[in-house]
Amino acid sequence: MTAPVPTQWHAQSVDASLQQLDSGPAGLDVAEAERRLASVGPNRLPERPGAGPLKRFLLQFHNLLLYVLLASTLVTLALGEWLDAAVIFGVVLINAVVGFIQEGKAEQAMRAIQKLLTLDSRVKRGGEVRQVPAEDLVPGDLVLLEAGDRVPADLRLLETRDLRIEEAALTGESVPTDKTSQPVSADASLGDRHSMAYSGTLVSAGSGVGLVVATAGDTELGRISHLLGSVEQLQTPLLVDMARFARRLTLVILVLAVITFAFGTLLRGYDSGDMLMAAVGLAVAAIPEGLPAVLTIILALGVQRMARRQSIIRRLPAVESLGAVTVVCSDKTGTLTRNEMTIQRVYTAARRYEVSGVGYAPEGDVSPTQDLAHDLHELARAGLLANSASLCEVDSQWCITGDPTEAALLTLAGKLQLDPGAESLRQPKMDAIPFSSERRYLASLHRDQNDQGVIYLVGAPERLLEVCDQQWRDGAAEPLDPRIWDDVLGEGAAAGLRMIGLARRNAGNAQHELDHADLDSGFVLLGLVGMLDPPREEAIRAIAQCHSAGIQVKMITGDHAATAAAIAERLGLKAGNPLTGADLDDLNDSELDVLLTETSVFARTSPSNKLRLVERLQAIGERVAMTGDGVNDSPALKRADIGIAMGIKGTEAAKEAAQMVLADDNFATIAHAVEEGRTVYDNLKKSILFILPTNGAQAIVLLTAIVLGLTLPITPLQILWVNMITAVTLALALAFEPAEDDLMQRPPRDPKAPLLSGELMWKILLVSVLLTLASLGLFIYTQQLGWSMEESRTLAVNALVFGEIGYLFSSRRLHGPARFTFSDNPMIWSMVALMIVLQLAFTYVPALQSLFGTSSLGLGGWGWCLATAAITCAVVEVDKWRRHYIASRQAGRLE
Repeated sequence: MTAPVPTQWHAQSVDASLQQLDSGPAGLDVAEAERRLASVGPNRLPERPGAGPLKRFLLQFHNLLLYVLLASTLVTLALGEWLDAAVIFGVVLINAVVGFIQEGKAEQAMRAIQKLLTLDSRVKRGGEVRQVPAEDLVPGDLVLLEAGDRVPADLRLLETRDLRIEEAALTGESVPTDKTSQPVSADASLGDRHSMAYSGTLVSAGSGVGLVVATAGDTELGRISHLLGSVEQLQTPLLVDMARFARRLTLVILVLAVITFAFGTLLRGYDSGDMLMAAVGLAVAAIPEGLPAVLTIILALGVQRMARRQSIIRRLPAVESLGAVTVVCSDKTGTLTRNEMTIQRVYTAARRYEVSGVGYAPEGDVSPTQDLAHDLHELARAGLLANSASLCEVDSQWCITGDPTEAALLTLAGKLQLDPGAESLRQPKMDAIPFSSERRYLASLHRDQNDQGVIYLVGAPERLLEVCDQQWRDGAAEPLDPRIWDDVLGEGAAAGLRMIGLARRNAGNAQHELDHADLDSGFVLLGLVGMLDPPREEAIRAIAQCHSAGIQVKMITGDHAATAAAIAERLGLKAGNPLTGADLDDLNDSELDVLLTETSVFARTSPSNKLRLVERLQAIGERVAMTGDGVNDSPALKRADIGIAMGIKGTEAAKEAAQMVLADDNFATIAHAVEEGRTVYDNLKKSILFILPTNGAQAIVLLTAIVLGLTLPITPLQILWVNMITAVTLALALAFEPAEDDLMQRPPRDPKAPLLSGELMWKILLVSVLLTLASLGLFIYTQQLGWSMEESRTLAVNALVFGEIGYLFSSRRLHGPARFTFSDNPMIWSMVALMIVLQLAFTYVPALQSLFGTSSLGLGGWGWCLATAAITCAVVEVDKWRRHYIASRQAGRLE
């Protein structure tokens, strides 16, 4: 048998499904099952091999700037400069090792999805029930399901007995889904296909028998796996910016090196070997060798700070990605909401009550408070007694066992001070009928203090209205008024509430057992309760903070549109007209792009819908953060600019596909992470702005010396010392700079904007020229004074470094004035002190003098160095003031 043609199994009858797969009530015989297994293959998702350690290490060298350094290493080797070559290659190797260590785990989402498949299943073959490995299942097998089982393949349900399946990982539905064997509409969404059980979902209650209709890659889980494997993971904004910067800088360096070599050999007549070394020196001077290490360390520090705020970063560059996002697409259940069903309103025939408090904690008020004993207490007592769930407090957290809906009824009783133990003694339970998805109710029989039987009924309002002919008002029964309850149901639906009805009926004193025939008529409707999964208060504040930072928030959920819209309004999102998965399927890309700008709520979405939403948002220029916790979220998490998985309730597949994991499953943590990401980006930019003028100055010094025919004022080894030791030491201090005051009031940065704007390029050029004048000027001046070559070069290097110190204090604010304070960033002065110690060692330690060709300096030389620091800082601050003044004048003219 070949793999079955894709069929809308959920819309087919049981008999038609069996007939199409040549199966029957006894299942397949063993021989036929083996034949089909050989034909369609094992029920196992294909594994995609990841890159091995060696390949991942070699990929660390895949960088244009590192290619230039490697070429410089080969040139110096060819010229016999072994020490220079060893030092340059050592720099490249250090960068590769740091990148390899920090990269983290390889992609494992496929293997994480595989863990969702059960090891074995109970199957009926040849009329006998037997245990069969899940990977041996074939289309046509009959699988027996019980509570606690993981569904091993896609099944068309043939029989169900109060079967409920937890499908949140696949559909995003916040509560278990009731299952039935009856076919549903052909266009039903995945969450509404009640006649199906899907691979990887969990049976939470009841039992059933299902016909295997799809295995391995043909299952819904397999489609997600295939979708995940085909998704292209985007580079983070920082990596994109740095790649663009590296390409441009490499081009400039190569052009300058060629010009330098040609100028020296053709116009000056210098030796070609000397000019090759000069070109190598220029490349080494212009390439910011320490920048990759600085960036890695800044990102690592950001990871540590985020971890303290419940955000776990799985891939290092993702730290900065958060600061660039323009849209956050968030799952609803558990992220924006508490994932705890809570009764919000109670409706009786007499009045409507508002219930405060969230979650399962029996804490809160009911208003209005008058006459609660007459109707509300009777309703709450019914919900308490006809209940099989339980509440318990563990470490100040209220937990439940059993059904969330029944637990919400227990919480309501607790808010009304009803004691479960006392109520059970007053009316002991004699018998009960558990919840049935076919009949949509549960019931219990009790004996009251007068030895009379009382039946309590809890279930779907429509079902209870069929069996009730009276309603409870102010302690007495009266004829049922259907108009009251139609209005109540309409109000509840408009508010997105899940409505549950409660009723009671007296029974004879001789009745000790309960039968479905006892539940057909004669009940008194006590009222309806409306419940929902309430929004997190901190999520409401976080959404407002995102909006003030210019970040859109969109809610993508598997719940129904009305429920999603109601929650969105409470969260401060403009629900408008929510789009469903079916709506998305009907829209072409251009139509969807238009609606994306005005729609904040997307309901009943499939995995492909979520992936398409992310892709279309990116297509219109947005940078997208996507949250999720289920297998169904994995493709979108992988595709997003920053995928954010839930740490508590998230599946392993979601965590492996994401770049970041929330340890507390709280949307508010995302807002904190965005703030941290923006801080990291600010500090990265400050570090880049600090390091590049050093390279620029060194390059200009070498070019000027070659043009003027001078001896090189700084040797390649001295350049590497400045780039890797002093510049990195000082730049790291900027990694600890706190967030600037207006950080979360700024709009997200333009994705198309270059890493270095024209204003920042001007600052780099200005500081480069200042450092060049100081270093080259002092070299030439001291040579004229008769200093030795080693002394002049040592002064030139130290002048360059002290100019960096002066520039460091100015770099603490991109636009604000220089800061010299200690308390807000003690690392600044600490690194300055460390750097001075290193420069003293560079100048006076004999071993370093021999290695780097330096010589001791007198007090006069250090005086020149201090003057360089002061002048550099002053000139940069004057330029900041000038630019601020011009911008203020322009803004004033515009107003």
